[in-house]
Parts: sequence; structure tokens; C-alpha cells
Amino acid sequence: MAEQLQTKIREKNYRGKKIEDLKAMDTREFAKLVKARPRRALLRNFDVIEAFVRKCEKRTAKNKPIKTHDRELVIVPALVGKQIGVHNGKEFIHVNVNEEMLGHRLGEFSLTRKIAKHQKDKK
Repeated sequence: MAEQLQTKIREKNYRGKKIEDLKAMDTREFAKLVKARPRRALLRNFDVIEAFVRKCEKRTAKNKPIKTHDRELVIVPALVGKQIGVHNGKEFIHVNVNEEMLGHRLGEFSLTRKIAKHQKDKK
């Protein structure tokens, strides 16, 4: 009975496309799948994004960390699985890119403000 109730492992997909298919896509093809604001950024800056992806591949081949100050970059499928150091104004925050981050910007995952930790008065 328990054998019949096995749950299927859901495959990771983005808007009906598998991650493997998305990684094979061009940046401009991927732009057709995202919402309006990231689509506009992807289509206007596709050359900058593709240059960053090439830079990431070179840095991972040399086993060097990937760092960037460009918080406006839209996350594309070629960046999935990479760890990117995103500058928050003071230091580089390591961001592990996964499938759920597609279409968002790098800066969304590197907070620029710390949460205030107030101490209780000791009397």
C-alpha cells in the first residue's frame, strides 16, 4: 500500500520550462518568459549580462570567487548553482543562486541595512 502512495519528486521548472532547457536558451529567449520589468532590463542589457556570465565561467574554471558590485543584474538560468559575492556597500555577501531566484535581481538577496538589535536596559 505504501508503495502505491509514493510521491513523485517535482521537477524544477520555471514557467513550464525545465531548468536544463532554460540553461540552453539565449538571454533574449529567456527574456520572453519573465515579467515586464525584468524583461525590459534583460533586453536592454543582454550584452552586459552575457559578459558577466562569461566572467563567471572563467572565474569558476580558475577556482576563484565570483564578486560583483552590480546589484541590478537580473538572474538568468546560466547563473543557477553558482555562488556570487554581491557588494552591499560595505562587504561582499555570498548569494547561492537557485531556480527560485530566476528573474529577480542580485541586489534583492544582499541586504544593505542591518536589523537593529536593541539591548534591554540593565539597572
